[in-house]
Amino acid sequence: MPEKATLKRARADKRAGKAPSTQAGEFVHEEIEHVREGKHGARSTKQAIAIGLSKARRAGVKLPPPPGSAKETTKRSAASASRAGSKRRAPSAKRSRAMLKRLKRERHDTASTKALSRQATSAARRRSAAARKRSAQKAVRTRRRRASA
Repeated sequence: MPEKATLKRARADKRAGKAPSTQAGEFVHEEIEHVREGKHGARSTKQAIAIGLSKARRAGVKLPPPPGSAKETTKRSAASASRAGSKRRAPSAKRSRAMLKRLKRERHDTASTKALSRQATSAARRRSAAARKRSAQKAVRTRRRRASA
């Protein structure tokens, strides 16, 4: 369950008309902090980001489904999706504790500044020059103008 402060920041982003990816960034940031604090570990930076995005989707951020998922092709209605989710039973206390212990034994350096930087660089390298240019131009357009005195 995301923290109340995270939900509040994501809602503020939505009210400000920011993109879903920006709203989801709040959840990813929370997840990175959890890994750093040792609440649980992640085997890779990508995994920590994926967990954050998953939390964002559950919280109602309108993000596209993960690539290659079954839901991407089916795209069930919201009503049938909520029905399907209600049938799932919560894990037993024993299993929950076991999973928490397992996650705590995972690595914590996957959320280091260096690891995040490496992940961002490799993600940017996969994009074309044109795509990078478009996003830079969009950033310029959406940047707040300084009030002239």
